[in-house]
Amino acid sequence: MGLTVKTLPTQPIAGQKPGTSGLRKRVKVFQDGLYLHNFVQAAFNALPAHEVKGCTMVLGGDGRYFNKEAGQIIIQIAAANGAAKVIMGHNGILSTPAASCVIRALKAYGGFLMTASHNPGGPNADWGIKYNCANGGPAPEALTDSIYKETTKITEIKIAELPEIDFSKIGSLKFDDFEVEVIDSVDEYLKLMKEIYDFDKLKAFVARPDFRMLMDSLHGVTGPYVKRIFVDELGASIDSIVNAVPSEDFGGGHPDPNLTYAHDLVERMFSGADAPDFGAASDGDGDRNMVLGKNFFVNPSDSVAIIAANAKYIPYFVKNGLKGVARSMPTAQALDRVAEKLCVEFFEVPTGWKFFGNLMDAGRCQLCGEESFGTGSDHVREKDGLWAVLAWLSIIAGHNEGHAHLKSVADIVKEHWYTYGRNYFSRYDYEEVDSESANKLMARLNEQSSASSATPLVGSVWAGGKLKVAAASNFEYKDPIDHSVSSNQGIMILFEDGSRIVFRLSGTGSQGATIRVYMEQYVAPDQQDKLTLEASDALKDIVSTALEMSKLVELTGRDKPTVIT
Repeated sequence: MGLTVKTLPTQPIAGQKPGTSGLRKRVKVFQDGLYLHNFVQAAFNALPAHEVKGCTMVLGGDGRYFNKEAGQIIIQIAAANGAAKVIMGHNGILSTPAASCVIRALKAYGGFLMTASHNPGGPNADWGIKYNCANGGPAPEALTDSIYKETTKITEIKIAELPEIDFSKIGSLKFDDFEVEVIDSVDEYLKLMKEIYDFDKLKAFVARPDFRMLMDSLHGVTGPYVKRIFVDELGASIDSIVNAVPSEDFGGGHPDPNLTYAHDLVERMFSGADAPDFGAASDGDGDRNMVLGKNFFVNPSDSVAIIAANAKYIPYFVKNGLKGVARSMPTAQALDRVAEKLCVEFFEVPTGWKFFGNLMDAGRCQLCGEESFGTGSDHVREKDGLWAVLAWLSIIAGHNEGHAHLKSVADIVKEHWYTYGRNYFSRYDYEEVDSESANKLMARLNEQSSASSATPLVGSVWAGGKLKVAAASNFEYKDPIDHSVSSNQGIMILFEDGSRIVFRLSGTGSQGATIRVYMEQYVAPDQQDKLTLEASDALKDIVSTALEMSKLVELTGRDKPTVIT
């Protein structure tokens, strides 16, 4: 079959600047005219044409509404711009970490991921797209800036005339010098997981009569993966996985694995003596995770620290070593203390998984995490929800080896606190806030963080004299590998007692602004009577200070957050 390429005249469309996780808007925005076409062509315009010519690209998708139509458009533009082959998952399903895995394993040039991650799906909800590079990781800021620049001057779109591709049929279709291959969505990823974890040991542990688990895919992309991994490979019962059929609107829910949106799982895990021993959830595109024990929640900041402290139970780290760890700046500082004790290199980076990529490629970081339920290692260049679930399953199995009575998730976490201390942590999300109000709030805090401010935060006293500001700054990161500088990454307020508040605007929403407020209080291990308090009680003074300091209620009109983590 021949390949005919045509050119469509177009003009720039405002607002196509990618955020930390690509370009996200309402579905109807992407469906309007040539909106999607413009962005995809701009991406190709930003890539060196001689590198694109004859290359192989991967196309991933989280199964949300509009992916099927968008996938056809992206393939047609890729063909017209000289790509030789596009690889796509069966039924258009390829989780974000699996797409990274496939890019790396098959040595693809890069790929497009059709996902708005943990955001809702459906005709009136969100859609998103981002570009990943040959290392399997999100495009660095230099490339996303270049893509945006191209969107501001685009004049034409190259598109190939191709018949509709049937994503439900595994196999290859050739059109002259261009090929589309639909692959099994799970195979490459499963192969990689078997190289990282000891599936025989995990299968033996899952078979214990005193152990029950529950995995909730929230009708996201991980459904086929959890069926293959946990049921087919590890022998878990079929009723140990729920919401495992991907849905274009995620079953009408919000596919964000947190205590608010994964409410059915949380209810089951906090149902008393009859609750499962281990629970987990993943998000829409499979890169986030939430971990729970029987009547117990594992904070994501603790999760990455506990994985680091228990690396000996993960064969991948035993074989390759754990040389360095990293966390995003807003994430609680639990990982810092583990790194210090293990004598491994530690990095604090801005929010956005792409910032971990350079460290990993340079061999200086093998484990990283974000407080936003993102955890992963250098096996791929995206955070990986199911990798984290398997890491926890390995840790639980390791702690219970040779034990007749089950050592619980809560036991493992509390043991960690008694060794390293506890970083009480909470995040308040205020979603879809008026952008002008959000920017005014951040500008005010930024001005007060300056030493030249007429009303500087440093030295100010809060919570009836209990808290005094020791330092305030707008976080800036200088990449130790390529020396690039990322500024304005969030306002960080440090108090003399080690408490911390961070304010930042999120780039993962599709409209309005999301204000995130992160609050943290450290308790040393020798204060054992204070290690098992309710987080809300331990953080009471920090929370009231954050709201008073920012004037959040006054400036936004919001008297309560949308989500509390």
